[in-house]
Amino acid sequence: MRRHLPVHAVSRPARVLVLGAGFGGLELSATLSSVLGQDADIILMDKAHGFMFGFSKLDVMFGKRRPAEVFHPYRDITKPGLRFVQATIGSIDAQSKRVETNVGCFDGDVIVLALGADLDLGATPGLLEAGHEFYTNQGAFAVRDALARFGGGRVIVGVTSTPFKCPPAPSETALLMHDYLTERGLRSRSAIELVMPLGAPIPPAPPASRALLAAFAERGVGWHPERFIDRLDPGRKVAVFSDETEMPYDLFLGVPRHTVPPAVQASGLAVDGWVPVDPLTLETGFPGVYALGDVTSVGTPKAGVFAEGQALVVASQIISRLRGTPGAVTYDGRGTCYLEFGRNLVGRINVTFPPGQAPYGDLEEPSPQLAADKADFAATRIQRWFDRPWDHGRSLSQLMASGGPKETIGRPFHGAGSD
Repeated sequence: MRRHLPVHAVSRPARVLVLGAGFGGLELSATLSSVLGQDADIILMDKAHGFMFGFSKLDVMFGKRRPAEVFHPYRDITKPGLRFVQATIGSIDAQSKRVETNVGCFDGDVIVLALGADLDLGATPGLLEAGHEFYTNQGAFAVRDALARFGGGRVIVGVTSTPFKCPPAPSETALLMHDYLTERGLRSRSAIELVMPLGAPIPPAPPASRALLAAFAERGVGWHPERFIDRLDPGRKVAVFSDETEMPYDLFLGVPRHTVPPAVQASGLAVDGWVPVDPLTLETGFPGVYALGDVTSVGTPKAGVFAEGQALVVASQIISRLRGTPGAVTYDGRGTCYLEFGRNLVGRINVTFPPGQAPYGDLEEPSPQLAADKADFAATRIQRWFDRPWDHGRSLSQLMASGGPKETIGRPFHGAGSD
């Protein structure tokens, strides 16, 4: 789609407000900048001061990377016609296309909501008191420290509600936990249980689900489908499922409830919890106001690769609108994501969510080559979004052997972009 975007100058300058600097916001901003340059005023907003891939949280959790090694400051973005504003959004007026923030008001010709999904950490009783969540950066880093102290026992990886971001992540966490405990000599006195509300690990891609179930069986990971974690009992240290059955645990890793950000909820754009959009153009009911990624109810999984694909469609729609030219591309619901199996094996899922039809997908078998492809995938995104190289494939052991980067040791880490 990027090759087919028109490249001649726009007929008039326009201000595009991109709310959220995750996968979707970064891809949209980079694409608009590359095509429009100084002919547009693109303002990219996020409350955080940097971006981190969702899969990098697992790298940090299991000791493969340091936080500073996977953090990408937004201040590094220097692209024509694009400026980053660190701001907390207070309100969104879709009719007038005005956004109020803690650093002032911004009026736009076009608004794109790419704010992702917020996490309601208090929605599951006992989660914060007696367990850990690993979907925020700070939560993942806390799990890293908890794992360093863990001496073995029952580990529950549990999902508390649907929908949730990155549906493969709980399965990946369970398999990587097996590797981690094995490497530390703790696996023989530990149990790993995966509790999910889905009937299969990856419902749209049966081959991927079968491969994961086989991996669970081989590694002795307990699989508990079609069940939610309702609450944790801190006193007895048990997880209570949605059917009121219980399971004791020594370490609980939970996926918190997901919601739209407060400003989106207050704007009236959300219906039944999420923002409805035209499935082909990603435009909301307000002309010139688009939404993409996790904040929408477009029908695809809440994952960065889908936000990226939607961003290219929105970029095409915006450029066509500003220039008054036909040829804007539409969304086809396709996405490709990588799936960690541990042991340096990564699979690749290709899945399609056609509007109004049942989704379908397949699996490219796990291999070390796909693990290398995943590293290249990450590196190309950082190159495109931040205009600088990044070696995601470089291991922590290699880094330590080289003696660097010394400036990251002991440095605190805060914030990350929306998904």
